[in-house]
Amino acid sequence: MILTPEIKISITNSILCWLATTDRDGQPNVSPKEMFMAFGDDRIIIANIASPQTVKNIRQQPLVAVSFIDILVQKGYQLKGKAQVIGRKDAAFAELAALLEVMTGGKFPFATLTLIVIEQVKPIVAPRYLLYPETTEEAQIAAARKQYGI
Repeated sequence: MILTPEIKISITNSILCWLATTDRDGQPNVSPKEMFMAFGDDRIIIANIASPQTVKNIRQQPLVAVSFIDILVQKGYQLKGKAQVIGRKDAAFAELAALLEVMTGGKFPFATLTLIVIEQVKPIVAPRYLLYPETTEEAQIAAARKQYGI
């Protein structure tokens, strides 16, 4: 199981993820994604709301990286794997789209989905945890709330 329960909770608690792709010439592109979720033990799905460059890049070069963090805890993960674009005419589209439409309430149309089979996982941790090992998640949340005014 690549996507542990802790990683799945982190995905659920993250508002955005950033999907990194490259074109066939190695030119990088990073695009924020609002609608994403774990699917099974080794896959995530991401709605393509307005990212034509991401779709084009994946069709040229399927290796991708996805990063996300819980902005208050300031911990998350980087996931690497192989992506494929799932279009409306693909057999899997309806089932996968239904999962994301629950999140969107039907307010965000998407023409395609990105399905990523995860091959590598790496934790992301804010520098405060490394520089000050006594930092607790509760203290980090309090500091983030103060910094962001929430």
